[in-house]
Amino acid sequence: MKKLPVGMEFFSDIIKNGYYYVDKTYIIKELLDSGSKVTLFIRPRRFGKSLNIDMLKSFFEYGTDISLFEGLNISKEKKLCEEYQGKFPVVSVSLKGVDSILYEDALGMLGFIISEEARHFKQVLLCSNKLDKDDKEDFNCIVTNKFKSMADLCFSLKTLARLLYQHYGSKVIFLIDEYDVPLDKAYTNGYYNKMITVIRSLLGNVFKTNEYLQFAIVTGCLRISKESIFTGLNNLDVKAVTDVQYSQYFGFTDAETREMLEYYGMTGLYNEVKKWYDGYLFGKINVYCPWDVVNYVRDHLFDKDIPAKMYWVNTSGNDIIRMLLKRADFTMKDEIEQLVNGNSINKRLKMELSYPDLDMPKAGMPDINRDNLWSMLFNTGYLTAVTPSCNAKDYELVIPNKEIHDIFTTQISEWIETAVIQGNTGKLMQFCKAASNGDVKNLEDIFNSYLKDTISINDTNVAKSMKENFYHGILLGLLRANEGWIVKSNRESGTGYADIMVWIYREKTGCLFEVKYAEEGRFGTACKKALEQIKNKEYITTLEQDGMDIIYCYGVACYKKKCKIELIKYIYHQT
Repeated sequence: MKKLPVGMEFFSDIIKNGYYYVDKTYIIKELLDSGSKVTLFIRPRRFGKSLNIDMLKSFFEYGTDISLFEGLNISKEKKLCEEYQGKFPVVSVSLKGVDSILYEDALGMLGFIISEEARHFKQVLLCSNKLDKDDKEDFNCIVTNKFKSMADLCFSLKTLARLLYQHYGSKVIFLIDEYDVPLDKAYTNGYYNKMITVIRSLLGNVFKTNEYLQFAIVTGCLRISKESIFTGLNNLDVKAVTDVQYSQYFGFTDAETREMLEYYGMTGLYNEVKKWYDGYLFGKINVYCPWDVVNYVRDHLFDKDIPAKMYWVNTSGNDIIRMLLKRADFTMKDEIEQLVNGNSINKRLKMELSYPDLDMPKAGMPDINRDNLWSMLFNTGYLTAVTPSCNAKDYELVIPNKEIHDIFTTQISEWIETAVIQGNTGKLMQFCKAASNGDVKNLEDIFNSYLKDTISINDTNVAKSMKENFYHGILLGLLRANEGWIVKSNRESGTGYADIMVWIYREKTGCLFEVKYAEEGRFGTACKKALEQIKNKEYITTLEQDGMDIIYCYGVACYKKKCKIELIKYIYHQT
């Protein structure tokens, strides 16, 4: 049985070492048939962009191992393979390593990445009798990362193309992966304007009026507007997730996913995999996130009982979700709530963006253009379209699958703790005081007021435990705001695990909270069930043993944006 290529981005390693490979090689024919000089593929991260880039390099570059493609789809195109396979110098550069909080360090990383790629040609070019002394000096500046000026750095790739053309007599294929990562990091760390100038110049020199260019493939997560980075580039062919052409080459199709599951004897997991990792609409076909599918199948080989879980979330900080939630006004909160609860929203999207667009004011919105945030969420894979747009602007958007849904709910809980809870210290202290005094009415009133400002989870497809965890998270954040208290979540006590336990040693007071989701608004039933669980499982044991004189046991029932709280009070050791 073939091994699974988790995290592998080198095509030759996958093929030579017998890993499972989902054949995407026919993209080669479509690229050549299109005749486009520069093709820009916009796809979310972890959808196979880097692996496809390396596969293209393995096919076209001089000295390639032709046997790598035996039996793959492209090998059926005999004439094409004879004409193009192994016939070009290829420059392949990934910019995802340009990641620094400082502009100067980012420039150093960029230069190092280019010099590392140039090293692949060091032996050939420095020994070439087709390059003169000045040519070799130019190459030596690139390969040693010792550029005499910023201009030398910005012209480095074009210079490399010229030198390769002089030696081989063949035009150069350029493969640029993750072109927008340096801009993302620059925007986050405050040097965007400087970095956009460098990247614009670097890529512009390669793609515009470059007589040494055969063709170029560029990938990224975001389509940066032509005005900000591709100015004057008339030969750019952009292929985004909304385009039908090439839609099957990034991500796994349904048939490819079924075939993988069948190969590993996991056809019974199809529905679970589909629920968690399918749902993206690329062009007119549904696509699975390949990173998720491969990781889940790999994990299931070692543990057949392992549940589906989030894999994609662990490859990013999900800063875009935090940005969205932090800046959400009432309307936006309502729209997020609709999405979380399984509904769709209609939005006009802007497919070409620059990062500063996220901060551009719009009429009636004093601090941010929120429409651009929706566009960002769509392009980066947090949202997908239900059907293709009829006018390429207006889209019906949904959360694609359970994994992304869980990302949204997790980030919502964090946002509530930082934005809502910490935004009103006086109100927060009133809440804590009510909890420590057994003041059920005030505790309930204040908690209800917080819930009104949150985004509730009512989706019928969401497990009851997920809904309870959501309210549990809000309550936990409120209680932890009091730095003088010890607050524990899911702490073992008695014969079970209490939702939330609080030790207020100064007052010798303890609090227990058990949270229940009140199905169809049956608050009384849910409160009763919570208090019975506290009693039957003897949750008070730990607080009692720790010398608490008073223990307040709260049964908390939540439904949508409302709650009801009931109390049982225990008194010990008092004279």
